[in-house]
Amino acid sequence: MSLRQNTFFYKSHLSILEICSFVNLWIMNASFPLMKQQLRLAHQTLTDWSSFCREVTYEYDAMVVRKVKLGGYGHTVEIDESKFGRRKHHQGHRVEGQWVFGGYERETGNCFMVPVENRNAITLLAIIKEWIKPGTTIISDCWKAYNTLNNEGYVHMTVNHSLYFKDPETGVHSNTIESSWRHSKASMSNYCRKKTFYAGYLAKYMFTKHCRSHKLDPTAEFLKQAGSVYNKNNTEHDGHSGNEDNSDDR
Repeated sequence: MSLRQNTFFYKSHLSILEICSFVNLWIMNASFPLMKQQLRLAHQTLTDWSSFCREVTYEYDAMVVRKVKLGGYGHTVEIDESKFGRRKHHQGHRVEGQWVFGGYERETGNCFMVPVENRNAITLLAIIKEWIKPGTTIISDCWKAYNTLNNEGYVHMTVNHSLYFKDPETGVHSNTIESSWRHSKASMSNYCRKKTFYAGYLAKYMFTKHCRSHKLDPTAEFLKQAGSVYNKNNTEHDGHSGNEDNSDDR
C-alpha cells in the first residue's frame, strides 16, 4: 500500500515536496504567476489544488472555528454586511455581487463571515444566534434587521453611518469589521469570483485570521487539518470529496 493512501497526497502526480510548497505559497496568498514560476506547474493544476485547499479550510472552520462562539458578558462584537464583487472595467455599478454578513470580536480578534442571499431580520438573527453568545455587546449600523437585538439577550449599540463613522457622544464605531472587509476582499483572487466560490474564499480568510489571532503557524496548522479531514473522509470516500471530476488528474 502506498504511504499516500487515504491522505491529502493521495492520487496526485505531484511530489510531496511540490504539494507542501504549493500549500505554503497558497497560505501566503501568492499569485498564480508567482506559483507557476516557483513550482513550474500548469494553471489547471494550480486551480485544482487551490480548490482542494479551500475544502480543508472550510472543514477547519466547521470543526474548529465554529465550535467556540464569539463574545459573552463583557465582550464586544462588531457586526456588518458587505457586498463582495467587482466593478465592470473597474467603474460603474457592481456586477455578480455576493452579500456577506460578518462579525469581529474586539477582545480576541476572532471573526466570522458568512455568504447570505438576503439581509432580512430572520436570516441575520439566525446567524447571530449561531455565532455570538447571549450577553454580548453588539455594535452595528442602523440597519433595520438589527432592531430586535436588545430583545434577544444582547446589549445593542448603534452608529449612524449616514452621519459619521464614530458616534461623537458614545464613541461607538464599527471600524474594525470595516477593516476586516477590506482585508478579506484583498485576499481573494481576481479570477473566478463566482458566487459559488465565496464560501471557500471566506473560509480561507477565516482560517488565516484564526491562526494569526492564536499565534499558530498557518502552514503547519493547515497540514494538521488536512490529515484530520482526509483520514475522516476516506473512511467513506475514495479520494478528495467534492472534486470527483478532477481528483485523478492531480
